[in-house]
Amino acid sequence: MATLSRPAPSSHAIGFSDVEAASRAIQGHVLRTPTLESRTLSELTGARVFLKFENLQFTAAFKERGALNRLLALSPEERQRGVIAMSAGNHAQGLAYHARRLGIPATIVMPRFTPLIKVQQTESHDALVVLYGEKLEEASDHALELARRRGLVFVHPYDDPLVMAGQGTVALEMLEDAPDIDTLVIPIGGGGLIAGSAVAARHLKPDIEIVGVQAELYPAMKSALQGDPVVGDGDTLAEGIAVKVPGALALPIVRDLVGEILLVAERDLERAVSLLLQIEKTVVEGAGAAGLAALIAHPRRFRGRCVGLVLCGGNIDTRLLANVLLRDLARSGRLARLRIRLKDRPGQLYAVARIFDQHQVNILEVAHHRIFTTLPAKGLITEIECETRGPEHLERLIEALQGAGFDTSRIEPA
Repeated sequence: MATLSRPAPSSHAIGFSDVEAASRAIQGHVLRTPTLESRTLSELTGARVFLKFENLQFTAAFKERGALNRLLALSPEERQRGVIAMSAGNHAQGLAYHARRLGIPATIVMPRFTPLIKVQQTESHDALVVLYGEKLEEASDHALELARRRGLVFVHPYDDPLVMAGQGTVALEMLEDAPDIDTLVIPIGGGGLIAGSAVAARHLKPDIEIVGVQAELYPAMKSALQGDPVVGDGDTLAEGIAVKVPGALALPIVRDLVGEILLVAERDLERAVSLLLQIEKTVVEGAGAAGLAALIAHPRRFRGRCVGLVLCGGNIDTRLLANVLLRDLARSGRLARLRIRLKDRPGQLYAVARIFDQHQVNILEVAHHRIFTTLPAKGLITEIECETRGPEHLERLIEALQGAGFDTSRIEPA
């Protein structure tokens, strides 16, 4: 899709002056995160890659920017009454943190299924957490009802001009620090980040290309722009952008200023999270890795470009992160699980182990299966989890096992 060259129309909810005002307002109260070139990722993707490390914010996400800008605009009377928001993640923590710092009472409504760690982190900022409903929509309706009943100011996570303007300061900083960037690749959930960033970037560099990224399971913004039914369902690693309803204020900005929206699969999101940890030694959540996932999934699309990626958040459960890293090792052939058919007689497992030793493959786990197999009563299956130096090393091991007469197959990861 061709890059647009016109600035944001005055009919949009925010303009460049709003992003500038937000930048002045939040300066010194949120971290001006670094924008750094990644030489290794540039070599891997064929693009010149710059990373904006928003995962280094105090609450590990860019959401602080918009939340703080909204809080600073409250009147003294509104500050005394307090604020309320619906969020199961980064918006909750960003709003709660800055509300406490400014002495503003904060209430956060979260669905009942919200992981305990996120509840605890939000409560650690002295916010009142209300658990309500099974779905985000139920929690949102309850938050609006509480706002009406208690006279609280509702702070929307993305569909608010002041919030969008605050998020736009991300692009403002990126282009100040890395003016050679000619393409911004930005994750899209509700659209606040990409809308604010597009307004700022297209004002500073009218020919810059803005590309949005969504998880395949939650293509709400792309569907809305195409006039298709908006759907979103399933467990995505990029839960931070798993939004079913795009922002009404962001939608026209995205339509006018964003050149294309790409969809990325779960496998690419997992690969991107793993690469950022291995190469940049930085932890990102699935949404934060969506930009890199787009480069992985569409390498020709960005080859030769100077690309800016926003690592928009780093709040990922440690157990989930461990699973992602291990699955990536399995896909790369460095971890493998082999299914080997043996005869039920002495020395069989020893013979197999000798082949592993000869090829210097480390055995991590062994499991025998005699009952739940389709083999005859005297047959058995052993599954061996092992660690190799890579796919070629693994292939040589499998060939050696098969050459010794052992029926061997690899159990492929998802």
